[in-house]
Amino acid sequence: MSLFDDPPAPVDPKTIPLAERMRPRTLDEVVGQDAVVAPGRPLREMIDRDLLQSIILWGPPGTGKTTLARLIADLTRADFVAFSAVLSGIKEVKDVMAAAEQRRRMTGRRTIVFVDEIHRFNKAQQDAFLPRVESGDIVLIGATTENPSFEVNAALLSRSKVFVLKALDEDAIVSILRKTLTDTERGLGRQQVEADDDALRAMARFANGDARSAINLLQLAVSSAQQPAGHPKIDTALLDKVLTNKTLLYDKSGEEHYNLMSALHKSLRNSDADASIYWLARMLEAGEDPKYVARRLIRFASEDIGNADPQALMIAVAAKDAVHFIGMPEGNTALAQAVLYMATAPKSNAVYMAYGEAADAAKNDFAAPVPLHIRNAPTKLMKQLDYGKGYKYAHDEPGAVADMDCLPDNLKGREFYKPTDFGFEKEIKKRLAWWKGKRNT
Repeated sequence: MSLFDDPPAPVDPKTIPLAERMRPRTLDEVVGQDAVVAPGRPLREMIDRDLLQSIILWGPPGTGKTTLARLIADLTRADFVAFSAVLSGIKEVKDVMAAAEQRRRMTGRRTIVFVDEIHRFNKAQQDAFLPRVESGDIVLIGATTENPSFEVNAALLSRSKVFVLKALDEDAIVSILRKTLTDTERGLGRQQVEADDDALRAMARFANGDARSAINLLQLAVSSAQQPAGHPKIDTALLDKVLTNKTLLYDKSGEEHYNLMSALHKSLRNSDADASIYWLARMLEAGEDPKYVARRLIRFASEDIGNADPQALMIAVAAKDAVHFIGMPEGNTALAQAVLYMATAPKSNAVYMAYGEAADAAKNDFAAPVPLHIRNAPTKLMKQLDYGKGYKYAHDEPGAVADMDCLPDNLKGREFYKPTDFGFEKEIKKRLAWWKGKRNT
């Protein structure tokens, strides 16, 4: 700095966001992540003994990933460099790697590199970390809201320890809010805010496991509760005016998308109507494409219900048409009707299994030619070659069933479709047994 440079202006603490001011300053202040940072846990031991190795912190927003990285920076004797994958490119990564290599060679000190939202880097960019991680020049701390199995380079992942941070539960969020209300140094303690337990728990539920979101909401509520005289008071009546629609954690192309679809599918398969309608609502209210849901229901109707209730497929297709015709949100009830019908329908995967076995035979067994007796013979040459010879017209036979095999010789006697005793398949099972008996007489 030259003599003519202006000294930096002091930062007014009031201009720092409340959530930033309330970040934990020690590991003991971290709330709701005891499985990761409680005394004796592996990450806590690595930090306390300054033996940190490369790690990936995976968890939803507002669970403390960045906070943990900053605490590590304060507690470690290594140099600490932080940057965001959203704002930085490969050039910045290479510059940091080169500086870390030089620092290790000159001073023997390692560099801890914190990469926020590491999933934003593509696999090629992540490769830039590998040589320095392997040589020990850097310890990498990556933070991500996405499943590292899908978003982090496999080679980098194999050299890192993954720690999973859970969404904070209601009690943890409430304790953070109470600390914010009583902390006179960093929080709102000097304002002497009155907040009842019902209001704090309502905010905790609304925050959906995100501490930052909960503190921001508290700050908004306090601003709305300011009174000319007396202390601000927060109750559920005030929150009814302040709260808008809750933002549900959802990524239509990420893991949560598949988690919720899996929950819906498996609830339907288990005939749990209440769970099924809940998971449907979670998806639709979070903005899932209703046509995607309809496509999955059509698949479910064939895969898990099949001929136990043939109506299920028709209802699924009708729901798809209804959604396409009237759109959303009106189409949600058509999907709800289909979901509840399928949840309460008899279940059978016999159709799914039958196709799987038939497909396996088609791919792996000898591809025998179509038996001559069930080939068409539209030309004279085909008739001379015995196409259609020996064919028996079923309607001319007793019971409209001919004593005739339609599978090739190498598959004769194979049973691919094995109907269950549930729903309409019980009747189909009887019919198949009767037809088999007629063919064998």
